[in-house]
Amino acid sequence: MATMKAAMFLGPEKPLEIQDVPVPEIGPDEVLVKVAGCGVCHTDLHYMDHGTPTFKKPPFILGHEPSGTIAAVGANVDNFKENDRILLPAVLSCGVCENCRIGRENICYKMVMFGNHVDGAYAEYVKAPAKDIFALPEELPLEESCIIADAVSTPYHAVKNRGQVRPGDYVVVVGCGGVGMNTVQVAAAAGGTVIACDISAEKLELAKKFGASYVINPGTDRDANKAAIKEIKKITKGVGADIAMEVIGKAATQNFAFNTLKMGGRLVVIGFSTEKLSISGGKVMFFEMEVMGSLGCRPVDYPRIIELARTGRINVRDFVTSRHKLEDINKAFDLLREGKGLRAIVTP
Repeated sequence: MATMKAAMFLGPEKPLEIQDVPVPEIGPDEVLVKVAGCGVCHTDLHYMDHGTPTFKKPPFILGHEPSGTIAAVGANVDNFKENDRILLPAVLSCGVCENCRIGRENICYKMVMFGNHVDGAYAEYVKAPAKDIFALPEELPLEESCIIADAVSTPYHAVKNRGQVRPGDYVVVVGCGGVGMNTVQVAAAAGGTVIACDISAEKLELAKKFGASYVINPGTDRDANKAAIKEIKKITKGVGADIAMEVIGKAATQNFAFNTLKMGGRLVVIGFSTEKLSISGGKVMFFEMEVMGSLGCRPVDYPRIIELARTGRINVRDFVTSRHKLEDINKAFDLLREGKGLRAIVTP
């Protein structure tokens, strides 16, 4: 039996361990993908450091942001062939449940996530249903394009489908990490006037590069928050932002984001949190505010995102700030813990 190298998740509070494991066997409707790049994501860090449970029990392989080339195809696969450049979405949908049939596949009742429900892509190979993969054009870099799978697609869905950003909208983005910075550039590509908020001066400078029109440090205490909200009101001609997007996952930053909004404004919660929302119910009612969550991305949107990247309206190449061999994957997670860089990728 052929084997491959994989970074195995053994359980919370343990480093990933490089092991030799069997190469996945594919069925007639599946493809085997030789992984070129896989993004290093905070979601994986939640499993490793914070005890967030996974559907598949350890040991198994994490990693849900893969790009690569097709190494083998199943007997029934006729739309892809060996050596094709492809992208895998982070989440697979069933296509037949109620949500899938009304176009909300990203919240499929039977969703399957790489590196959670099934083995992921921190490995030399990963298998996937052929129906779920997307072709990558030659103009896009193969390794760096892996971040489209989640770090770009999640902000795209949040901006386009949940936030409904239109040209001329004032958009506050709270948190300029990997997903947050892509929220900045996707909102800017949609025509929004982006106000990026973060406590890191370095990330605020980068936010300007990725399309932010204004940058603000909201601080970490109530007085600093109030000063930042006052500044946002000034930028927005005294009324507040049309849309605020929270990409950190803390009750305090969700509350701050909500308070930057105008009457009738829309809060989109992208950051994962186990904390309770602490916003004013009275304000939601009296000012007709909207508060909504945003998860992942619909399959139908991936070709649009890939085209935005191909034409340069979304920058994926410069977004990858470090590359790591599979053997050095734990160093990549150390950088993530320290908040350094935008997106690290593993290149098995």
